[in-house]
Parts: sequence; C-alpha cells; structure tokens
Amino acid sequence: MQRVLSVCLMLVAVLGSVGCRSKYIEATLENRSGETLQLVTVEYPSASFGTQQLLPGASFHYRFKLLGSGPVKLSWVDAAHKDHTQTGPEMLEGQQGQLQVVFQDAGKAQFKTSVRP
Repeated sequence: MQRVLSVCLMLVAVLGSVGCRSKYIEATLENRSGETLQLVTVEYPSASFGTQQLLPGASFHYRFKLLGSGPVKLSWVDAAHKDHTQTGPEMLEGQQGQLQVVFQDAGKAQFKTSVRP
C-alpha cells in the first residue's frame, strides 16, 4: 500500500510539473511615429487594456487571455488631438501567441500576429 501511495504521489508531482499552462496573448504596442500618442486603447474579445501615454520610441507590454472571439479594435489620440480608430485582426478564443501593434505614423497602426490554436 505504501509503495502504491508513493507511486501515485510521484505521478501527481510529475504531471503537476508538466501541468497545464494558461493560453495567453503577449501584446506589445510600439510607438515609432515620432510623436507622443495619448489614450491608447486596445479592445479584444471580452476586455480591453491601454495606456494613458505612449512616448516616441516607447513600448507597452500586456498579457491577456482570449475569452471569446472577434476583432481587435484600436483607438488613440495623436499629438494634434485628433482621434483615431482602427480595426485589426480577428482573434479566436483559446489562441495563444503574440500580437504586435506598431504605430509607424500618428494616424495609422500596423498589426502583426503570430498565434496558434
């Protein structure tokens, strides 16, 4: 009985170390526009995140889990106080990987994704 218990505990420990890792998206916002961006918000299925200010040359990192499917929506305000919105890629519940949003100029962002189911 003691041997069976030891084997079971060892099996639980091994399975626990392999374990289940939560699937998430590692998001990065990069400002290459040369001007300060304000109120940068990323909406994704089921939630959103953002930053008050993204200085020229700066990056902002955020990790999230997809609970639902739908497009990524981006909004921000440029240095001239003009509002911008842009729709990005479709994201599917359970995906994991990376989402990169690069502001090349103050009025347009480029999305790059590397995700898998």
